[in-house]
Amino acid sequence: MVGNIIVDMVDSQVIAAIDSPEKIQEAIDSNANIAFLLTGTILTLPEYITLLKRADMYVFLHLDFIEGISNDKSGIKYIATVLKPDGIITTKNHLIKFAKEEGLKTIQRLFLIDHNAIKKGQRLVESSKPDAVEVLPGIMPRVIYNLTETFQTPIIAGGLIENEQEIHHSLRAGALAISVGNPHLWKCGI
Repeated sequence: MVGNIIVDMVDSQVIAAIDSPEKIQEAIDSNANIAFLLTGTILTLPEYITLLKRADMYVFLHLDFIEGISNDKSGIKYIATVLKPDGIITTKNHLIKFAKEEGLKTIQRLFLIDHNAIKKGQRLVESSKPDAVEVLPGIMPRVIYNLTETFQTPIIAGGLIENEQEIHHSLRAGALAISVGNPHLWKCGI
């Protein structure tokens, strides 16, 4: 994990997961230095990305929530050459591969609902080799610890995080950072 580009990006271990345009300014005003954009369209993304980058934030587009950009090789090429975020987040393995070819940093999102999902997630990560893995829900320290022992890839925990104590539990379990949608938690001094 030493020298991993995602690890090197993290100043604040709380990542602003922005799910509405109204939260962009709150993210800019927060302690977070990384933004996960879970909102936007092909028309609004240039403005959102510009605002966040002007605030010296790293920007990752969550492709599963962005409207107007196809989930194929051409869509990824457009993102890399026109929108120019720092990277992408997706549950789709093939998009990780396309994004890496275009020089984007990549985060594979996994929903861990049972042991089979963990095994499938491990196969996906081994196949696509993302720069980091975001696991949901993020309120499961034992599972996060086990994943940090299994994956060579940094783990970002997210989903269902409601308070600072849950952030600390996931970080102590070995997560590199925590993505949260609550703007009040973006101001944690972590």
